[in-house]
Amino acid sequence: MASPVDIDSVAARLQQLITQAQLPGVEPGAHYGLPAFKVGGKAFVTVKNNETVVLAIPIDRKEQLMEMAPEIYFQTDHYVGWPSLPLRITAIGDEELQQRLIEAWQYRAPKKLLAAFRQM
Repeated sequence: MASPVDIDSVAARLQQLITQAQLPGVEPGAHYGLPAFKVGGKAFVTVKNNETVVLAIPIDRKEQLMEMAPEIYFQTDHYVGWPSLPLRITAIGDEELQQRLIEAWQYRAPKKLLAAFRQM
């Protein structure tokens, strides 16, 4: 049985992947009182609890991901119709999680930061 994961270690994992991806302008903070990472003042990923992370992502992409990997990506009534996608943090590998963090960052980042990131 896997050892339990705490919110701080989930946030540390996200921080490590964000740093490795070299995403500019990221600030740790809080979103609705929960640990989050923001760009341009907007949360692009929030640690909901020790099992769930919520990404900011376009609704059409959200639908694709839920269909592609329902064991990782899911939705509750709270998120229907919103550009927010919960995922099971213990079910996703670092490589895929980093890709989703980049997507979420790109969705929320201001145009100047997007341009700088694309030039890297």
